[in-house]
Amino acid sequence: MNSPRTRKPTGFFILLLGAVAFALGNPSAQAAENGTGFYLLGSKGPMAGVIPAPGVYFQNDIYYYNARTDKSGQLPTGGKVAVGLKANAVINLPTVIWSTPHKFLDGRLAFSLTVPFGYQRIEADLIAGDFEADTSNHISTVGDPVFNTILAWDKGPYHWNITGMLNIPVGHYREGSMANIAFHRWGGDISISGTWYDPEMGWDISGVTGFTFNGRNPKTDYRTGTEWHMEAAISRDIGRPGNSVGVMGYHYQQISGDSGDGAILGGFRGRTTALGLTASHSFKIGSKPALIRLKALKEFNTKNRVRGTAAYLTLSLPLFN
Repeated sequence: MNSPRTRKPTGFFILLLGAVAFALGNPSAQAAENGTGFYLLGSKGPMAGVIPAPGVYFQNDIYYYNARTDKSGQLPTGGKVAVGLKANAVINLPTVIWSTPHKFLDGRLAFSLTVPFGYQRIEADLIAGDFEADTSNHISTVGDPVFNTILAWDKGPYHWNITGMLNIPVGHYREGSMANIAFHRWGGDISISGTWYDPEMGWDISGVTGFTFNGRNPKTDYRTGTEWHMEAAISRDIGRPGNSVGVMGYHYQQISGDSGDGAILGGFRGRTTALGLTASHSFKIGSKPALIRLKALKEFNTKNRVRGTAAYLTLSLPLFN
């Protein structure tokens, strides 16, 4: 077996760089209903291609997002059109992960379930159509659960997986409100993630790319088009594994237009890019190893979406293994 120090990250990362070049070189490919999608941008990052050893694990993400459109920017929200929209959200995303010992196509199967809940506030300078000025909505409630199926492979310092996500529209949705954590539509996402991690060198290079497919929101007769997303992260251990610092980013682009009677702004395809920093620290809770990670990203190159700052505080630990 070759020494890990002689290995170079290839394959998946060449594909990832090609995707970046396509995105930056294709500005004509321009958002989704409410200017957001159910795939949470920035939710991956370092170790994106790794699933843990067989067992049951718990992960909790606290997600903060503060954003706005330009003063004249328009977004379809709650079946209306909001102008000069400002958004603020704090959402908790508890996740239970079952990493199984079972294999399929020589890869190991894992499953997870996330049930989000939290707070969102939306303000707009004007609601076009019904002519409402200085309108605001806020909500504290439960969103749509998301179920994941993961098939993962490992070979030396290389780790990669295919993940299928399903958004289940059973969360609390308020018809006619700009503020909603639930999407009130079925949605699916298929992503490929890869990680090259050498514990001796301490470097982690990770990337994710995938597509999101959306069903119709029956309350607004709005069907968000197909969305493409990618994320990348480079980090390095400081001292022992688990203590690290790094940089990360994401790019989002909607590749087909919105449709339905509720899509009164037409296809309205959106895009955004973000760059930021990440750091992690490993410690113990009783006898159990735990990891806490902080991520902060700033968006730019935004069209037909809100533009803002996103932050994650993540705690992960084993329950049974």
